[in-house]
Amino acid sequence: MCGFTGYISKKKNKEKIVKEMNKLIQHRGPDDENYYIDEDIAMAFRRLSIIDLKNGRQPMMNEDESMIITFNGEIYNFQELKKDLIKKGHKFKNNADTEVIIHGYEEYGENILNKLRGMFAFVIWDKNKKELFGARDYFGIKPFYYYKNNDTFMYASEIKSFIPNPEFKKEMNKEALKTYLTFQYSALDETFFKGVYRLKPGHYLKYKNGKLEIKSYFDYTYEEEMMELEKIVNDINEEVKSSVEYHKISDVKVGAFLSSGVDSSYIVSLLKPDTTYSVGFDFDGFNETTDAKELSDILKIKNKSKIINDKEFFEGVKKVQYYSDEPHANLSAVPLYYLSALARKDVKVVLSGEGADELYGGYLPYKQSNILLKYRKLPKGLRKTLKNIANHLPNIKGKQFLIRGGSGIEDYYIGQAFIFDDNSANDILKDEYKTNIKFKDLTKPYFDKVKDKDDVVKMQYLDMNMWLPNDILLKADKMTMANSLELRVPFLDKKVFEASLNIPTKYKITDETTKYALRKASLKAVPIEWAKRKKKGFPVPFREWLKEEKYYKEIKEVFESDYAAKFFNTEKIVKLLDEHYNGIKNTCRKVYTIYCFLIWYKIYFIDMK
Repeated sequence: MCGFTGYISKKKNKEKIVKEMNKLIQHRGPDDENYYIDEDIAMAFRRLSIIDLKNGRQPMMNEDESMIITFNGEIYNFQELKKDLIKKGHKFKNNADTEVIIHGYEEYGENILNKLRGMFAFVIWDKNKKELFGARDYFGIKPFYYYKNNDTFMYASEIKSFIPNPEFKKEMNKEALKTYLTFQYSALDETFFKGVYRLKPGHYLKYKNGKLEIKSYFDYTYEEEMMELEKIVNDINEEVKSSVEYHKISDVKVGAFLSSGVDSSYIVSLLKPDTTYSVGFDFDGFNETTDAKELSDILKIKNKSKIINDKEFFEGVKKVQYYSDEPHANLSAVPLYYLSALARKDVKVVLSGEGADELYGGYLPYKQSNILLKYRKLPKGLRKTLKNIANHLPNIKGKQFLIRGGSGIEDYYIGQAFIFDDNSANDILKDEYKTNIKFKDLTKPYFDKVKDKDDVVKMQYLDMNMWLPNDILLKADKMTMANSLELRVPFLDKKVFEASLNIPTKYKITDETTKYALRKASLKAVPIEWAKRKKKGFPVPFREWLKEEKYYKEIKEVFESDYAAKFFNTEKIVKLLDEHYNGIKNTCRKVYTIYCFLIWYKIYFIDMK
């Protein structure tokens, strides 16, 4: 796992500039740095040595040195691909997976992407064609950003590396703030930095003669197959076992993250690493490390844990906002930062359970109540009438039930976080930052692609395309790489994913539980009590700390600052804070979302020159 940055430009002094760009991502690869520079391009690379420790240096070239690659990620089937390419006459200089990509691109062009099994973001510079080819993996496990200004084109693993380049205009994207307040993450294709875009998962780009072309190379459809539950369970187990075997390929020691949930417990039970790593909070009811230790003991594995206190949490918020590049308000990013720091003391690689909820139907909103499902069998016209009446009622018991029951999933579902609705987000913003962009404008294109599917599949598809890459995988990459740690996610393997596409909804969600088929499969490896555990995520006691005078005052000072007044109506955001502090309403998620943005803004636009 590594990091890259670079830019295409005819201007001089590229070596000095690209080295300054590369400094800002040194945390992604502390083991080595290297460069390729010619009259057209400057390519920089930071390496965290995992495979072929001696010979895997990048930028790497093909035989005739006409193509140069920088690559971040791991290709788990590189040995099989290498054998095929050798038969076709390609000559290899080392045993790194990077070289397989560049020879594969020579042989197959962009079609190499569909042959890769792994996580990746990379660029290949073709000196003869003077063309840049870049790609991002199917699910967005690895990040890829790009920026164009006049005749300069930049690309990188992290946005912050653009800042030292004099051709980069650091300017905030005003349209990003409102949607962030709704989703808790940067939800637009254009990031919080004006002109900086993220390459979407499953897409590639080509840049030549000032022209940028972007295409999708990966898509999928959900098609239920009427299979026996036993076959589904066996297929899941076989594919996950195979994926774990691939994901443990490494020339360095591999560990694993472990919470109390079934996903990480399943991975750990199959992997059986020397050590598992867990974190909890110094607050009653917010500590899962005991459960993680208990499973580790059963498996005869060492477990290391850390208890995070309130002071560490608030210090961690600032680190999260810096390393995330954009404001990010998922509370679990902070414990993940400390968990990564804990693991990095021993290992360079960890496996984790991200992706299982999206693949197998694990999130609680997927499990709609029986009474709501029965209500939706009433005539649509009647439900719509009752919904319209409920919209004008005060906040009484049953109001939200009538509204939701009279709505389609497309009307209200946006993922696993819904902080401010369209109107309330605009209400707290200054006029300059209000927009007409509605959350449905972002979700509708995805819902349209699965409009003939059931509600569970619709929610899964949206989460796979928005929540997973922009929240879950972003924090997973940025928090682990902040600590120079490689995170691998066996559930997000192409073969595992393909096997999940035909599972009937009745084997994902039952009356009793979510992720039903996966839980059944996990019983082949984990104790029954772990297979049955409900999803918790990283429970964080922020709502309790926010009632303490010390932290109330600390956040209030930020909310009343001059720079906060640039974006928000001060009186309205302080009211949200006061309501929580005084026990009137639980507004902690709204407060935290605003707070994270303001911390991010101060770091990147006030403190960073």
